[in-house]
Amino acid sequence: MGKLTGFLEIERRDRSYDKPEARKQSWKEFTKPLPFPEVTRQAARCMDCGIPFCHQGCPVNNLIPDWNNLVYRDQWKAALEALHSTNNFPEFTGRICPAPCEASCTLNIEDNPVTIKTIECEIVDRGWEEGWIHPFLAPRKSGKRVAVIGSGPAGMACAQQLARAGHGVTLFEKSDRIGGLLRYGIPDFKMEKRLIDRRMRQMEAEGVEFRPGTEVGVNLSLLSLMETYDAIVMSCGAEAPRDLEVPGRELSGIHFAMDYLTQQNKRVAGDDETRAAPRGTISAKDKHVIVIGGGDTGSDCIGTANRQGAASITQLEILPMPPEKENKGLTWPDWPLKLRTSSSQEEGCDRDWAVLTKKARGVDGKLAALECVRVDWAKDSSGRFQTKEIEGSRFELKADLVLLAMGFVGPNRRGLLEEADVALDARGNVEANTIDYRTSNPKIFSCGDMRRGQSLVVWAIREGRQAARAADEFLTGSTTLPR
Repeated sequence: MGKLTGFLEIERRDRSYDKPEARKQSWKEFTKPLPFPEVTRQAARCMDCGIPFCHQGCPVNNLIPDWNNLVYRDQWKAALEALHSTNNFPEFTGRICPAPCEASCTLNIEDNPVTIKTIECEIVDRGWEEGWIHPFLAPRKSGKRVAVIGSGPAGMACAQQLARAGHGVTLFEKSDRIGGLLRYGIPDFKMEKRLIDRRMRQMEAEGVEFRPGTEVGVNLSLLSLMETYDAIVMSCGAEAPRDLEVPGRELSGIHFAMDYLTQQNKRVAGDDETRAAPRGTISAKDKHVIVIGGGDTGSDCIGTANRQGAASITQLEILPMPPEKENKGLTWPDWPLKLRTSSSQEEGCDRDWAVLTKKARGVDGKLAALECVRVDWAKDSSGRFQTKEIEGSRFELKADLVLLAMGFVGPNRRGLLEEADVALDARGNVEANTIDYRTSNPKIFSCGDMRRGQSLVVWAIREGRQAARAADEFLTGSTTLPR
């Protein structure tokens, strides 16, 4: 552990942000890193809690007390090695992971957890600055070839691990650039895309071949891959969005969140307007914007709309407003349900809870307003929560642009899944267990959101690593890759 009495002597301090008015003028990251001496002090707060509950909170099983201790002792390079032993891309998770590890920290019982996410990010950022991060070349080649389909965090982690095991790996991506939703779903103000490009250069040096602009099942058949590769890993995410099934859905001005976010990310990347918006430009400038959905994707839409110059932004959530503070005795060390305010929400928006959209109203085919109703949540006879409309609670919101951020219902069925013809589970995800990640076709593996459903980047990295281990064992009969 770090300093024996550090958690008693040192107060929690975390990274700060640029002021909202300043950061809304830029698409760049606005988080201010802590100075290295302060990071060392924060690492000293990690206490000898006997059972490191942060381990169970972290999906990739980061060795958090270990690298906290190393940072406290100013052994940053060793801390980086410990961090990379469980996480291929800590600069991603250090920016966009919600940090369930901090919710599980023993110090969080009194609302002052160790700044785990900040320390993680500072370790890897310093590693890049100091030139400590290099390609890891496999000592020998296996002669086996693996096709990884889908280049989000699960596919990238899987491809990197398999290349380091000595296999010939090709990473296929339907979009024009590698990264999946990391590239086109996460706004640049949360994570700049140079971080993906930097990891791509490392992976390329390790032997990964990138094939962007290739949609397997559409412009390249899965059968051809089955004939030329020894194993296939499908990591295409859960991209089928949940739709808003109300009268007026067909009106111009209602869009899925990912269509909106992808356009802006392409513009920031330098794509011209025609290339970025083949079906027409989606912009919030001078518009009254309503975001339906209270999660991270909805928050990303708010931050993007603010930077585009929206006239007003309202975020609607069908669930009731959560409590401002959780009951630690009931929730810790698990992830608690409580009111959270994101940096994008701090930049300006109205938030409303327990609201159900009933109808979209328009003029001449263009969206003009949403008709909504307030709802109560109550258990039915089977004990399941159901909504009940509150009589007389109907109201109308002016709307020029509605962004649907209500989550995802599973992977896209057309194309790859039709051709693969693998079994699906009850929720429509690809059926594969967490032991061997193998589908009903023994040569095809699946991981990430495509297998588990909509989830976090950190879960995708974990599953990509574990699927790589399973595929390596399938190809060679044994494996030294970690889970």
